[in-house]
Amino acid sequence: CRVLYARTFGTPPGTAPGGPRQRLRRKEQLLVVAREVASQCQLLQSSLGRPSSPQLPQLPDEPMSLQDAPGGLFQMPPGDPFPERVTVVWLSVLALAFALVCEPQENLSLAEITLRRLAPRLLLSLRLLGPGAEVLLRPDAADGLLDRLLPHGQMLFLNERFLQAMDREL
Repeated sequence: CRVLYARTFGTPPGTAPGGPRQRLRRKEQLLVVAREVASQCQLLQSSLGRPSSPQLPQLPDEPMSLQDAPGGLFQMPPGDPFPERVTVVWLSVLALAFALVCEPQENLSLAEITLRRLAPRLLLSLRLLGPGAEVLLRPDAADGLLDRLLPHGQMLFLNERFLQAMDREL
């Protein structure tokens, strides 16, 4: 399990942004979420009778539909690693997983829709480094996508026409 890219929006109350302790804490939180998402993906794959493969198949050249891509959500209780209860919405695509960590007041249906629209576009910004599962995400491309689809961390109701126009720009 490896985190290719992570982005945090906002700063929890009572924390100094960017301090070494805060960065270490964020990294620990990300690793806990990543391990749990990997576990959920493996559990789902085994329950569907599909072997999970660490090998990344051929990456798509155009955005693909992820309507039937396996995914789910789970809650992490308050305490460790997050000070308050959060819900993680995740999506498994090829040999990768995408996740959004949502605060209690956030719309989980909108989070799933956002993730399904974001994931195929992030797939296009991956580069294969060699045979097997070695990939590299271009952070500038990921930042641009997140700035458009999740401005300041706010999930938006987006229509297909807007997404098509955005795809043409990128």
